[in-house]
Amino acid sequence: MNEESTSAPVIEFPCSYPIKVVANSHPELVARVVTILQGYDATVSSDKVKERPSRKGNYTAVTVQFIATGEPQLKAMFAELKTHSWVHMVL
Repeated sequence: MNEESTSAPVIEFPCSYPIKVVANSHPELVARVVTILQGYDATVSSDKVKERPSRKGNYTAVTVQFIATGEPQLKAMFAELKTHSWVHMVL
């Protein structure tokens, strides 16, 4: 009988990692998110960004691919993004 592991999957760093930010729609949203993420990965640029506005246009989901180097980097990045009042969720 095979015993399945119940622990979370292990991420091997460094790796390409997507982060999604759901925030109030604003013309400068992508630039702000890219600027924050560049503090953690200098290779982040607007060509690595996908935007998806909500049906009514009040919110925008911004997904960015970046190079994750470890758990401390991810935790710091999530925490910094969450400090901004325009951000509703970071996934």
